[in-house]
Amino acid sequence: MASAAVAGGGDGEEEEEEEEEKESAVISPAPSSTRPPAHFALKRFKLADIGEGITECEVVKWNVKPSTPVNTFDPLCEVQSDKASVEITSPFDGIVKDLLVEEGQVAKVGQDLCTIEVADDAAAEEFDSAPASAPPEQSGSSGVGYSTPPEAAQPSHPPAAATQAPQHHPAPARRPHPLDPNVPQDARASLTSDKDVLATPSVRHYARQHNVDLGLLAPGSGKGGRIEKRDVDAFLQRGSTQAATSQTAPSYHPTASEPGKDVTIELNRTRWNMWKAMEKSLAIPQFTCSTTLDLTELHNMMPILNSHIPTHYLPPSARPSAANQVISPASFYAPPAAPEVPPSAHYSRLTYLPILLKTLARAMLEWPLFRSSIASTPSADAGGSAKPTMTIRPHADISIALSTPTGLYTPTIQAADTQSVYALAAQLRHLAHLGRQVPCALTPNEMPRKGGTISVSNVGGIGAVESAAPVLVPGGGVAIVAIGRAKWVWDVERDPKGERRLKVGVSWSADHRVVEGAEMVAFMEAWRSWVEAPQRLITDSV
Repeated sequence: MASAAVAGGGDGEEEEEEEEEKESAVISPAPSSTRPPAHFALKRFKLADIGEGITECEVVKWNVKPSTPVNTFDPLCEVQSDKASVEITSPFDGIVKDLLVEEGQVAKVGQDLCTIEVADDAAAEEFDSAPASAPPEQSGSSGVGYSTPPEAAQPSHPPAAATQAPQHHPAPARRPHPLDPNVPQDARASLTSDKDVLATPSVRHYARQHNVDLGLLAPGSGKGGRIEKRDVDAFLQRGSTQAATSQTAPSYHPTASEPGKDVTIELNRTRWNMWKAMEKSLAIPQFTCSTTLDLTELHNMMPILNSHIPTHYLPPSARPSAANQVISPASFYAPPAAPEVPPSAHYSRLTYLPILLKTLARAMLEWPLFRSSIASTPSADAGGSAKPTMTIRPHADISIALSTPTGLYTPTIQAADTQSVYALAAQLRHLAHLGRQVPCALTPNEMPRKGGTISVSNVGGIGAVESAAPVLVPGGGVAIVAIGRAKWVWDVERDPKGERRLKVGVSWSADHRVVEGAEMVAFMEAWRSWVEAPQRLITDSV
């Protein structure tokens, strides 16, 4: 009715309203002692600020359709920014009315994504507090809250249809969102009872892909009963074992394959960003050089380093039992608790990469140029009169090139010089775990806007690569290094008779606008002095 009043115009608007009011009185003559149909409100759900520096996101996938019910915490859609993929959940219980942004389109932060019809509790409270003789108020606004569908107020309905009361599918009962600041603290606590399912968005997405009800897995094996990915895998393994004993394998009937056809696909947002970054990299003159690093001394230290991995970095199955300690240092005074390490960061064996990162960070402290980032560049409007500026950071920020199922990302290890080799190894495992999730679970916390001043690409972890030509992109720092695969070679440079040494190839590319070729080579030699004499790390407390 309210919509008809707004849409009407001209001299007949008042007459049309009077006719509708008369007809509405005939259709729904509800007595004042009974409660009218439930009131509803249309809530516009906006794209929130999901990270620093993120101004827009691409809607990758909608998990709901119009006219379908949705509950609080149900996944609405999956969005992808330049840095990470994020699953957005519903803050309301209600019915999805309209999807305002289609899949593949880019939405700005603060833009409406969809509208959800929810029960208007405020309107119901107003009715309870109103006098019994007061008739329902007719509004001529755009219909944010309403008690009768607009279709029931159309005067063109035949009289026979007008004798039936309008029907409306009620929305599910609303419950407050735990993240809503308007919800009292005690109400939030009641929402996080033992009956709730605790799981990260990536685990929920993984469970939905395999049609697993997380309610059957609660409580999980994680902290506070959180359901982990391993819980879903264990459930699937049990289900597959039972299915194998009760069902026979389906028969396979091969059919004649059709001739191959060309398939045209559109690049996803991550690869599209890589496309644009590579095109912009053509504007950077790059200086490249390659060398090999001797890892023999480092290799000889690895058994000692692996035998002394701190307990909190080990998986629970590899940790020594505290019951076997007859005399404990904590008997006199309890030491401070070890930092909490997520299961995805546990490991039982060190690799060369965290030690290479630690030595690289030490070399970066000696060379402020490689702890610098370009702060500003002269614009065309300035006519070239303004000079570019550089920002020197106090610590070594190193970005790691990470190939994931959804594309290439470069998470950053911040202040790598302040972290131990063991802490760097744990952080590398955790970043790899986040990158393997679908959708990618990397967040702006792992991918800050400023990034690192040096990027590292461990191509040797994928194949037997001796050298490469890494490409430096704008915003990727002042240099990038590709590390190949280590191998044993017969070296005659140290001893004319020759000896067996473990060596790895490294390839550098630097921004030649700010880094001279001689500076790049000198920095590479400073790194070599740390790698080939790892005993120097003892003075740095490893």
